[in-house]
Amino acid sequence: MVRLLIIISLITCQWSFSAAQSQTTSQREYDLLFMEAMVQRQKGQSDAAFDLLNRCREMNPQASETYFFLAQYYSHMKQQDKALEFFKHAAQLEPANSTYLETLAQAYIEAEQYTEAVEVMERMYEADKSRQDLLETIYRLYVQTKDFEKAIGVVERMEAIDGKSERLSVTKSQLYMQLDDKKAAVDEMKQLAEQHPNDQTYQTLYANMLMMDDRETEACDVLTRVLEQEPDNTRAQMSLRTYYLMQEDSLRADSLTRSILLNRNASQEEKVYLLRQEIGASEQAGGDSTQVLALFHEILAQPDPDPELAELCAAYMNLKQMPRDSVSKMLEFVLQLAPDNASARLQLVQYAWEAEDDERIISLCRAARQYNPDEMAFYYYQGMAFYRQENHDEALGAFRNGISVITQESSPDIVSSFYEVMGDLLHQKGLKDEAYAAYDSCLQWKPDNISCLNNYAYYLSVEGEQLDRAEQMSQVTIKAEPENATYLDTYAWILFMQKRYSEARIYIDQAMQNDSLHSNVITEHGGDIYFFCGDTDEALRLWQKALESDPENKVLIRKIKRKKYIRQ
Repeated sequence: MVRLLIIISLITCQWSFSAAQSQTTSQREYDLLFMEAMVQRQKGQSDAAFDLLNRCREMNPQASETYFFLAQYYSHMKQQDKALEFFKHAAQLEPANSTYLETLAQAYIEAEQYTEAVEVMERMYEADKSRQDLLETIYRLYVQTKDFEKAIGVVERMEAIDGKSERLSVTKSQLYMQLDDKKAAVDEMKQLAEQHPNDQTYQTLYANMLMMDDRETEACDVLTRVLEQEPDNTRAQMSLRTYYLMQEDSLRADSLTRSILLNRNASQEEKVYLLRQEIGASEQAGGDSTQVLALFHEILAQPDPDPELAELCAAYMNLKQMPRDSVSKMLEFVLQLAPDNASARLQLVQYAWEAEDDERIISLCRAARQYNPDEMAFYYYQGMAFYRQENHDEALGAFRNGISVITQESSPDIVSSFYEVMGDLLHQKGLKDEAYAAYDSCLQWKPDNISCLNNYAYYLSVEGEQLDRAEQMSQVTIKAEPENATYLDTYAWILFMQKRYSEARIYIDQAMQNDSLHSNVITEHGGDIYFFCGDTDEALRLWQKALESDPENKVLIRKIKRKKYIRQ
């Protein structure tokens, strides 16, 4: 019997050793496979990593890490349900892992399953009370699910950690308002005010809450006391002004409006808000600008006036269609206060452009190069002003300098025009290849730039180059403007260069019919085309007519004298 027991014991020990050895081997194989999956993941080999992780999951269904990483791949593959399932399973296998829980909560939020998300977040916070950042997220989730009572509970937990504060009390009060518990909302702000009796900010907040509870008289008393202590307290002034407006006491409301606007403690936002209100009220009352402008001038007469308020004044003057000289003076005042104000300077440039005051444009844009070196519009207007003065070298220099500040956010219309004029200037200088490159850039920004298409097509036809492309570009222009004599002439001339004379005559006839300016170029082209159509008499008549407008044209004189076409 003893011998039998010894034999059984030996067999049991041998089986246990073999099982342990097998388990160790299996774990080692899993570890190697998982490490290889991570290596492939690090290399960016997503497909290989995904396949290896699935093999890991089959080998060890209890390994939480495989579910966690597989979930990420499912998320990238836009299989959000599967991703959420695997994130959830990873957290179930290892419920104390904060990374898994936080990722699961985020996945719930992305799936808009806010109730489930807040449950996970609450579990995380219970496990680690040092994670105070979680309370903000938990609060937002309760608000999202409109569980305002629990949201209040979260705020109270924050107060237990940080103590009462303006932010928390206001938040809590607003939550009570959501629950339609005005008494609790007011009491919350009252407690804050009583705890800080010398802090007039809290007294003002309490007054605002009283006003929301329709207790205007009590609110007025509190605000009056605040202003007795701090006459320049803008928050109290703003609140009391609101009270007077509600009471339709315009005299006191207007007095406070003026006080706030002249108050150096008032923020720019508060002043802009009040001025916009005054402008709106003025427009509703008939649009008399006298009082509003008086307010603006009084504010801007104070020491260190705010340039944004001066710019708002200029905008209001524009709204009231005041004389441009008056608006320009205000915009110049803006630049005195803030020389880097690009919008004010650009508006002055546009005024000068409309007035064809090229020297003024050049001066304004030259200054802009110092204060707004990255604003492309100033290079454009400066170049165009030089171009109008026929100062082509300076114009080309301005355009070339402006190229460096063009970005993907630049206006396609301006950039297109930018390159178009550059192309014209380069072509005038005989830099044909550079000109064509500029035209190509122009059309990349705006493929339907009609004037560029016409010029590009015409220059190609004159050179006898890429005539098929020139024809395609010119067709776009005559479809867009079928009665434009210049565009019709270009198309006719391309057909002429292609020796399609009969077709060319159809379009040159239309060009001459629509040519109100009686261009000698169009008329001469008509003569050239009619000559090749075999009508020499009409060709001579048209050449003679063109010569009347251009009597020094030696080629025309030779054509008429020899009664034949001569290529220029």
